[in-house]
Amino acid sequence: MKWITRERPKIDRIACPWLIKRFIDVEAEFIYVPFSEVITKAKELGAIPFDLPGVEYTHYEDQCTFDYFIKKHQLKDEALNRMAAIIRGADTDRHDFAPQSAGLEAIFSGLAYNSTDDMELLAFGMRIYDGMYSWAQYLYYEKHSQTGTVEQMLLEVFTKYLQDNKGKKAPAWAKELKEMIQDQIDTNMSLSLQQVSNELEINPAYLSREFSKYFDNLSFGDYIRKLRIDKAIILIETTDYSLTDIAYLTGFSDQSHFNRIFKKQTGQNPSFYKKSILKSKKDTSS
Repeated sequence: MKWITRERPKIDRIACPWLIKRFIDVEAEFIYVPFSEVITKAKELGAIPFDLPGVEYTHYEDQCTFDYFIKKHQLKDEALNRMAAIIRGADTDRHDFAPQSAGLEAIFSGLAYNSTDDMELLAFGMRIYDGMYSWAQYLYYEKHSQTGTVEQMLLEVFTKYLQDNKGKKAPAWAKELKEMIQDQIDTNMSLSLQQVSNELEINPAYLSREFSKYFDNLSFGDYIRKLRIDKAIILIETTDYSLTDIAYLTGFSDQSHFNRIFKKQTGQNPSFYKKSILKSKKDTSS
């Protein structure tokens, strides 16, 4: 299937091809032509026009063409809905729709400034939206001060690093990485891909690709969160720190996130857990 729209694509005219290729028609072809030629060329080439006035696939009220594709093709996906708000805000200059909208607009404006090749812009944009989709699926609740995009990549790869490889001998860098993680558990629970790469003298792309082969049953993110909660439990049981202090000491950016992850890991709220520990100590001493 062929799709056609205006030349010099930016936000919506790259987001829609990404959505089509990833969720509607993997064999789709995209054509960019001057605005005045879109309808004529669409008829000549048997292509479906999109993102211009007077055609089916276009803006409606405060929603952009990306929104219409999701609605038209009944794509039920919360990650796509998160992306749609960002794309809508960036494409319509309504940055109140999502805090990430201004950044997305800046990225595509900069790409369009640097390149006059529409297909090159499309290729760049496809990679950007692939990354955004991963963020919208798995990382949207994370804050930069907690893990950040690079750190989260490391965490996610690290968790896979533990899967499906129980019989394989771990390379030397894997053993060193375990020691680095333990060091972080004993200090501030933070790691960056660049830090690990520098310490191990391994290319970060290779590290992120191979990470999932040598640890065990958890994603990197879940693994680090488990270690954080394990440390939090020790602090709750052995110190008088407040839960806010413990959340900070175990690498969580705020207590609400700490509460959520703690309950997910243990089945209890940290405040309830702390009360049960205090009650147990009181009963023991009485």
